[in-house]
Amino acid sequence: MSSLVSNQTTPRAGALAPGAKKAIIASSVGTLIEWYDYALYGAAAGLVIGPLFFPGGNSTAATLAAFATFAVGFVVRPLGGIFIAHLGDTIGRKPAMILTIMLMGFATVAVGLLPPASAIGIWAPILLVLFRALQGFGAGAELSGALTVVSEFVSPRRRGLVTGLVNGTAGGGVLLATIAFTIVIGLPKDDLMSWGWRIPFLLSAVLFFLALYIRKSLDETPEYREAMERSGEGKKRVPFLEVFRLYPRNTIGAILLWTGHNCNNYLANAFALAYLTGTVGMDRPSALTAVIIAALSTVIMTPLMGMLGDRIGYRKVYLGSMIFCVFWAVPFFMMLSSGNLAITILALVIGYGGVTGATNGVGGALNANMFPAKYRYTGIAVGKEINAALIAGPTPFIATALIAANGGQIWLVSLFSIACSLITVVAVFAVGKSVGDAPVHEHEATGHPAEVRV
Repeated sequence: MSSLVSNQTTPRAGALAPGAKKAIIASSVGTLIEWYDYALYGAAAGLVIGPLFFPGGNSTAATLAAFATFAVGFVVRPLGGIFIAHLGDTIGRKPAMILTIMLMGFATVAVGLLPPASAIGIWAPILLVLFRALQGFGAGAELSGALTVVSEFVSPRRRGLVTGLVNGTAGGGVLLATIAFTIVIGLPKDDLMSWGWRIPFLLSAVLFFLALYIRKSLDETPEYREAMERSGEGKKRVPFLEVFRLYPRNTIGAILLWTGHNCNNYLANAFALAYLTGTVGMDRPSALTAVIIAALSTVIMTPLMGMLGDRIGYRKVYLGSMIFCVFWAVPFFMMLSSGNLAITILALVIGYGGVTGATNGVGGALNANMFPAKYRYTGIAVGKEINAALIAGPTPFIATALIAANGGQIWLVSLFSIACSLITVVAVFAVGKSVGDAPVHEHEATGHPAEVRV
């Protein structure tokens, strides 16, 4: 179909718009906090949350219950993503970004202050679920907002690098959380279970106030301002409905795009830690060390893969990583089950640093290019967060249940990983060859607008 000429003004190739550096910092700090919290809770879920908030059952039941609360945060993420992204597309990026950080900050600190079931009974798990839901509601629009903001401050030719930098801080959040938990895990068990595990949650308050301070001085993106000036629609639009009406193929594709990434990502961090310590029998410090090294590798690899996507195309990098996952799943879990620390580190560096680094590195730019500025925040949020609720949140629970149902054997988890990777491969092919490598521009056609590309 013929290309459309867009009136959108973006920075010239290789240039940064005024305010871009501040936007990158503000977005990166928020993303780091989001993934610090999720990695922190994922580590705590497998080690302390179960016995503290779900006592009375066997260890497997407690771990399943803890991972169920982990999944709750993902279940509500689409609601938060849709609601806050609506504000971001109709009122402005800045107020939406401030709201996300306030919600996440309150909920994370509240978990760190929450008394256990032995002190307040049934209210402990109830409040835990409530705070996880509130955190998920705010986080549902955090990364999508961050990717939207930084992508609109740079030329489309540099979106891989800047979105890769932001996504790379997700690995930084995992790294910080794992280091923090490694430090407190060395405390005597009684101290760890009573107060030690709370310290990393409470220290996050420092990061939240820093992010809030930076975001209050954030400028609105030039591309969004121009889109609003041209359209004159503002609050009259309902972006959630519009992305399905105007860009159906891209929207469905954006949802399915993250299936393999989310599955393999959470198998390699939240689930892997519980599996290594609970099933394989690896000691906690060794398991945490392996995750720390893997998280460091993804911090390095993510922006590098974003730069590679800028050069050869985001779709090629993303598709290649998912095809690799199809063949990598079985060797990965065989290596993870070995009990050997060096082999475990190698498996996690390849699976988490390499694969997640590639999909994180180009996924943000791929998503940003699938929607015009007027609907970009919502389009990214719908894709990422609906998939997060369906795949990311339940993955540790599903994997733990599959192992329990199969007598401790992990091959069913390998099949689960392969199936999710194949779904993404099919989705990338179905969306079309050029979508994602060049930006979709704003238009008002209603026929098959998802097929109108640059």
